[in-house]
Amino acid sequence: MKFKLTKSEKSWILYDVGNSAFVLLVATIMPIYFNALASGAGLSDTAYLAYWGYAASAATLAVAVLGPVLGTLADTRGFKKPLFLCTILVGCIGCVSLGFAGHWLVFLVIYIIAKIGYNGSLIFYDSMLSDVTEPARMDQVSSHGYAWGYIGSCIPFVVCLLLVLNCETIGMTMGTAMAVAFALIAAWWFLMSLPLLRGYRQKYYVERRPHAIAESFRRLGRTFAHVKQEKKIFIFLLAFFFYIDGVYTIIDMATAYGTALGFATTGLLLALLLTQIVAFPFAILFGRLAKKYDTARLITLCIVAYFGIAVFAMFLVHQWQFWLLAVLVGMFQGGVQALSRSYFTKIIPAEQSGEYFGLLDICGKGASFVGTTLVGVVSQVTHNINLGVGAIALLFAVGICFFRLAVRTESTVQNP
Repeated sequence: MKFKLTKSEKSWILYDVGNSAFVLLVATIMPIYFNALASGAGLSDTAYLAYWGYAASAATLAVAVLGPVLGTLADTRGFKKPLFLCTILVGCIGCVSLGFAGHWLVFLVIYIIAKIGYNGSLIFYDSMLSDVTEPARMDQVSSHGYAWGYIGSCIPFVVCLLLVLNCETIGMTMGTAMAVAFALIAAWWFLMSLPLLRGYRQKYYVERRPHAIAESFRRLGRTFAHVKQEKKIFIFLLAFFFYIDGVYTIIDMATAYGTALGFATTGLLLALLLTQIVAFPFAILFGRLAKKYDTARLITLCIVAYFGIAVFAMFLVHQWQFWLLAVLVGMFQGGVQALSRSYFTKIIPAEQSGEYFGLLDICGKGASFVGTTLVGVVSQVTHNINLGVGAIALLFAVGICFFRLAVRTESTVQNP
């Protein structure tokens, strides 16, 4: 039977299409533009990679701290959509503002603000999954979100790429072309969010009480206590902390890594565009496989594959190897992210989804902070970029051990 999406599911998926354009920009053109700003100011390639990693770490650390509070507050009736809109606006306005930053340090500060807006919006977005679909459909809906996000983000990205690469031909400076590109991405992001903002209805919530913010802190405390008692959720969060570290670090640092190795800019951008194209069918494929095979086994497969990818990345020398790496990442990136999201949604209480996704964000973004900082520090200390990347493989190894332990642990949560 053909899988058909409902209107609310399509609106939810469209937000993935919108925000993924910003993710692709951050992973491709933005590090290269920052490298140009940094080189102009006299920074070395090693320093450039390190500062880019530190900026990514600062943004993810900020959201890791704020995430649980925002998530808990969002579970209160009537709060989720307004907070979701606020984070979108922070991200979009920050994205536009990047085009007006002429100094590398100003650029990094604005980037951190925009990234905080993006990461914050995902707390609310991910927790909406239980409101827009049924448990039996979560794997496929989540996979479709990532899949269409990958392919949909290519539309504004290709326009921006053509604009930037041909700026001199059409009489633009590189700075002006980048400013237009940032504005186009922000507009795409905001427009794709409108259907969800208009049509979303919160089905699972906690009733509003006086002093909602103070009450959210009290609920957060109770949630932390409950997580310690619910071993399956607790162990999964530990596993997620480690294995998603590698995934996010690879996403954040791929272009910066290739640039630092001296690979041609156009080749890097096209390789990462290929990642998006490959990821589209494979994300949908993993969603369909989840109907026939155990979701936990599929997640395990993805983690093992990423371990191999991290080891392979240590030995990158030629640009064709970067292209192969891009294809391999595309094959498993959507699967591990989408299935982890839907798997977690199934094992947590539906009416507390915001709170728990806030905790998940601590693990995900906190892990990314560790990963990007690790790459930056090891690269600076050893003066060897490859060694910094190689450390990621260990995190996948630890992650898979905790994940298999979580799978074997029984859950006490009962969802409708």
